[in-house]
Amino acid sequence: MKALRFSVTTPQFVALKALGAVNARAYYQGPLATVSYDDIPEPELPGSDWVKIQTLFCGFCASDLNLIFLRDSPSASPFTSFPCVLGHELSGRIVETGSSITGVQSGDLVTVAPNLSCAARGISPPCQACRAGRVGSCENFAEGRFSPGMFSGICRDLNGGFAPFMVAHESQVFKLPEGMTAVEGALIEPLTIGLQAVYDNRPEDNDHVLVVGGGVIGTMVVQSIRALGCKCRVAVSEPMPYAAEAARKAGADEVVSGDLFDHTVRITGARRYKPMIGKDILMGGFHRVFDCVGNTKTLNAAMRCMAVGGRLSIVGIGHDVKLDLTPLWLKWQQIHGVFSYGQVEINGRPQHVFQAAIDLARDKRVSLGYMATHTFSLADYIKLIETNMEKGKHKAIKTMVAF
Repeated sequence: MKALRFSVTTPQFVALKALGAVNARAYYQGPLATVSYDDIPEPELPGSDWVKIQTLFCGFCASDLNLIFLRDSPSASPFTSFPCVLGHELSGRIVETGSSITGVQSGDLVTVAPNLSCAARGISPPCQACRAGRVGSCENFAEGRFSPGMFSGICRDLNGGFAPFMVAHESQVFKLPEGMTAVEGALIEPLTIGLQAVYDNRPEDNDHVLVVGGGVIGTMVVQSIRALGCKCRVAVSEPMPYAAEAARKAGADEVVSGDLFDHTVRITGARRYKPMIGKDILMGGFHRVFDCVGNTKTLNAAMRCMAVGGRLSIVGIGHDVKLDLTPLWLKWQQIHGVFSYGQVEINGRPQHVFQAAIDLARDKRVSLGYMATHTFSLADYIKLIETNMEKGKHKAIKTMVAF
């Protein structure tokens, strides 16, 4: 079967960093390209507690683009293995089940929580993170029966959703309810990112909340805040008009661009102070911040515009970030890392955030389908990549491969 495969070697990495600075296409076209449209074997079930899925839709994530362009920190490389087949935002139909599978059956429409944690890797007893229900932070991503990989799509042994078929462990599989479309099912994974972030940093009704970045994840954060009934005032910092409109549709009270400090003073009543040199700093400001970009500029601005005792969730994944930590100690702030997902508490009981997200979509408390703006065939992967390189030009929110 044909699949979109990623691979890189150290010499290739060095060469692309030089050549790619002149010609960005070198990353995805030509002899040094990190991705290729290749034939791979159709996967077989690794065990009795696995299922085989025929892929219907798979979303293209910003993390896929960062991987292709080698923007990720090398610190994560021990927890990946190449060559790998990309794709972790997907929906599909089960076509085969292992003998011990009971919760789902052939023909079911499902989505996949892609984490390759202790359960999928056959590790017992599970690690501390998995015992706590935070499978997205499993300590054994480089251990167990499979090659290193934090999730399906960056593991050599288990292909992701940019292929017609994939396999998933029973712990990863979530059945979609009647009436939910396959497109909506492929958007459950990015919804869970926003939903987990909000559960981890849940605003109070009288809070001022800032969401930095109005793309897919930022919009999912806003939708999650509103779906959970939070009446806080939400501002989204987003310069692109098409993304700003999506954020407003998601429930943002206002969308701002330009000088964030001016907007923070206007919205929250914060006081602005000018240092001898360097950026201004505010007293007062936003109580909760969700940075869905996560670079040096956005994180430093977020901390300076956050109130005393404020909590910053880093949802976007940046690289080589440099922070001035003065606001952290001066304003008694907290910085919270957000990666992937796990269990959340609902009505006093633990539940996987994937099921919580599915329930919100089923009950129409979030709206997903409108976010899928572009679909491509897998063979058109170059056009898919180039559309994501210039999302503003194409007014693209979520792009997908349709099988």
